[in-house]
Amino acid sequence: MDPTSVYLSSEMPDRADHLWRYTSWKKTHPTGDVREIPDDISSPKVVLRTIDGSPIPEGITLLHQKTDSEGLPDEETITKSFLEAVTKNSKFTLSVSPRFRSSIPIIVDIQAEGDYCAAHLCLEVGKLSEFEMVTLIRGDCDWFGLMRTGSTGEGSICNDVLVNKMTGGSLLRVESVSIPRNSQFKSGTVSSGSKLTKADLRYRMFGPGGSLNVLGSILSAGKMSLDHHIEIYHDSPETFSRLDWNSACGGSSKTVGTGMLRVSRGSNGADAAQLFSNLLLSGEAQADSIPELEVSEHDVVGCGHGTASGPVDENQMFYLESRGMSPRESRSTLIAAFLNSTLSEMGGDLMHGWLVSELDDDLNELWD
Repeated sequence: MDPTSVYLSSEMPDRADHLWRYTSWKKTHPTGDVREIPDDISSPKVVLRTIDGSPIPEGITLLHQKTDSEGLPDEETITKSFLEAVTKNSKFTLSVSPRFRSSIPIIVDIQAEGDYCAAHLCLEVGKLSEFEMVTLIRGDCDWFGLMRTGSTGEGSICNDVLVNKMTGGSLLRVESVSIPRNSQFKSGTVSSGSKLTKADLRYRMFGPGGSLNVLGSILSAGKMSLDHHIEIYHDSPETFSRLDWNSACGGSSKTVGTGMLRVSRGSNGADAAQLFSNLLLSGEAQADSIPELEVSEHDVVGCGHGTASGPVDENQMFYLESRGMSPRESRSTLIAAFLNSTLSEMGGDLMHGWLVSELDDDLNELWD
């Protein structure tokens, strides 16, 4: 069946569904009428550029078309079919040639405007390539849906960061990426925009030697509600993954982080761990973290999970204030340091400096 028929014939999820426990599909849907697929969803402006404004290097292109990928992790039927239906004329493929090398990070700049907007970005990464990229979402859009699917190439090294800088509105993000043999993939999320975010991020390692790092630096203020669900599949021997997710919550905002590590039978030598850390900056802020494991193989290096939540450390505040900082400066410094512990792992010096500058202005919103 076509995506529209699949969606309309599917049973709508409820709060008993693990994925929708904290943010319902009705709340995430652009109109709230879950039996409707709006026909006025537009395509965003998508531009490829470099982080420093230099020319695009040869070997990487952005085309207005879709490619198919193999070995993707299991996807949630409702959001997959819905986004495929509304992005039938808004599919883009980022194609990276084998052995491509670039020391300058590449930006896929997505400008989302209007009431409803959506895009499907396919990743087609060649073997033995090595590069860093940013998917930047910005604009004043009431609802934006982004689906990203694809695969890295064997032996490739890719640092991939998504930055959400939307001016309010809602973001539905669905991601499904496969990591083959001896491929290293680092997936970062920097989120300080959109009032509502619902993200379902899934990664599958299906070849020996696959390595995955999933990193989050989440900044919520005011009345934001940011819900990220991450699933990592170890479907091959000798695979490695780490999930480190940091959220700083101010105002009356709410963040949710749910993580699932799945190690299938036969994935001997798998090494997996996840950690959620939450910094609560007001009495009304709320952070929920739910790490989970599903291990079907007994011969593993290790599988662990943990979560921690708490306010700003008063002893650290006192130390900084005794060195001449004001309470506001001390607090901002500690928040920045907390978020930077994951931000600094997302890429090299050039990438890190750019990411810090993107978050800097948003720290002030935590005082509103």
